[in-house]
Amino acid sequence: MADHDVAVLGVGMHPWGKWGRNFVEYGIVAARSALEDAGLEWRDIQFVSGADTIRNGYPGYVSGATFAQALGWQGAPVASSYAACASGATALNAARAQILGGLCDVALVVGADTTPKGFLAPTAGERGDDPDWLRFRLLGATNPTYFALYARRRMELFGATPADFAKVKVKNAAHGLANPNARYRKAVTEDEVMASPVVAEPLRLLDICATSDGAAAVVVSSLEYAQRRGANDPVRVAAISTVTPSYPNAVIEMPDFATDSAAAVPAGPVTFRDAIAQRAYAEAGLGPDDLDVAEVYDLSTALELDWYENIGLCGPGEAEKLVHDGATTIGGRIPVNPSGGLACFGEAVPAQALAQVCEIAWQLRGEAGERQVEGAKVGLTVNQGLFGHGSSVILAR
Repeated sequence: MADHDVAVLGVGMHPWGKWGRNFVEYGIVAARSALEDAGLEWRDIQFVSGADTIRNGYPGYVSGATFAQALGWQGAPVASSYAACASGATALNAARAQILGGLCDVALVVGADTTPKGFLAPTAGERGDDPDWLRFRLLGATNPTYFALYARRRMELFGATPADFAKVKVKNAAHGLANPNARYRKAVTEDEVMASPVVAEPLRLLDICATSDGAAAVVVSSLEYAQRRGANDPVRVAAISTVTPSYPNAVIEMPDFATDSAAAVPAGPVTFRDAIAQRAYAEAGLGPDDLDVAEVYDLSTALELDWYENIGLCGPGEAEKLVHDGATTIGGRIPVNPSGGLACFGEAVPAQALAQVCEIAWQLRGEAGERQVEGAKVGLTVNQGLFGHGSSVILAR
């Protein structure tokens, strides 16, 4: 137990789907569920940290205040964070900082989203100096285009095949069957994955996550506050990593369509994605061998394989073997995405990093039901946000 640990007193979610309602509704359901899980009243909360959404008008840009107002003004300070898909971890880190700085004892973190039909697109307007706008308007490079480029890289470097990618979807779909919060709860076969329509070659429809509505919330507190509330052995946040890339970043990342040049300054030994988990391990004083379970950012089946290597579960080019051997399936050596992952949820941008934390918390508390990873004591989440936002949280008990 480190002096920067905080307790996870409660977690809650609104089920993922395509509900077509205001994102605030979802956030309030998740927040109230987390409060109930923590055994607290809304008036007990001393700080509110919101993860922003940019597709839902001005309330989405000031989500901390939006959720506080919807729950009923009670005077708590608020903060609102946007870091694309890493927004949830950034908001959680803001709450942790308030607690560790002695500015509050207990905080509520909430992220929720309502997404449009189809793949995510840039916000409206003409912005010729915005790389995200440019990649759509100049290249027509939607998110699945980047996912396919990453998949192609993996095939070129390591000999991965579409059949390898399909196995990831099959695994995650099986895990998601037992998750009441998942949007897609249907088993699939490798043949069904490989027969689904091509979206961005070599990736097919069932290789790529959807966009969804949903919400997740977490109540965190100081360890002393948790003990006063009778929580003597809570799940703890042992580390949060929100690193950015180091120069030169020689591996292309969304939304850029060029890398830094490594001609004058050689690229460092650690890539951006490797650095995300490495920073979390260093803070927690742990390593990959200490993990019992992980939730990774499977925007596509191929990207899940990349993450296995990025978080140190195996060496470069060895991820396919983990899937083939069943190592990342529940009951295997290191289960990955027991929740079903984005394959079963889809993207609800500000909520997904918090949803990962919810899943790991349930796993470490032994409350994951049919998807329980037996004996789980340490879990890691990892994802990344557009424009170089790292996101990794280590939970321990």
